[in-house]
Amino acid sequence: MYRPQEDTWLAAEALSVAGVPEGARVLDVCTGTGVLGVLAGLAGAREVTAVDRSRRAVVAAWCNARVRGVPIRVRRGDFGDLVGAGTYDVVLANPPYVPAPSTPERGRAVAWDAGPDGRSVLDRLCAVLPLLLADKGMAFIVHSALADEDRTLHQLRGGGLKAAVVARRVVPFGPVLRGRAEWLRAKGFVEPGRDQEELVVVRADAA
Repeated sequence: MYRPQEDTWLAAEALSVAGVPEGARVLDVCTGTGVLGVLAGLAGAREVTAVDRSRRAVVAAWCNARVRGVPIRVRRGDFGDLVGAGTYDVVLANPPYVPAPSTPERGRAVAWDAGPDGRSVLDRLCAVLPLLLADKGMAFIVHSALADEDRTLHQLRGGGLKAAVVARRVVPFGPVLRGRAEWLRAKGFVEPGRDQEELVVVRADAA
């Protein structure tokens, strides 16, 4: 399970600036502890659905929502399973995006490792997002610039959405990136001596 960090709060700030439409249906993808879904509920969403592959994340999100009095529908599974089951006015996503030598199938690293280019989840999310958004709906996806923000923008626009980076923040490497720094340098993700990454929030809007 992924504990809230700088990327979570950056996405939360972007959502706060945009505002949650009153009565909106919200989907929180890769919910983790459920922070973004809870914030959307507190901001006026009529209905919040949170989804995550991790059993621990589902339990944590459910508990956090109940503690804060926010009625969230929490389900374990993949966001792709929701395609065809309705659309949402707001989609929030803090998916795994850290480049890694391989894509884990289980264990804690599932919450952050996302294959050799950091896009094993991002590519799938970009592909299905147009099918999850309602008319005039909006989505906020946060990830590291190491996972190629331009590719995210290209894929979303290719799916018929408007897309732009609406927030950026440079932060020091956390424990995962510090432990993987040599591999990242060898693969050309970071320059020698660099110990910071840039986080980005991409906003996508349906016509």
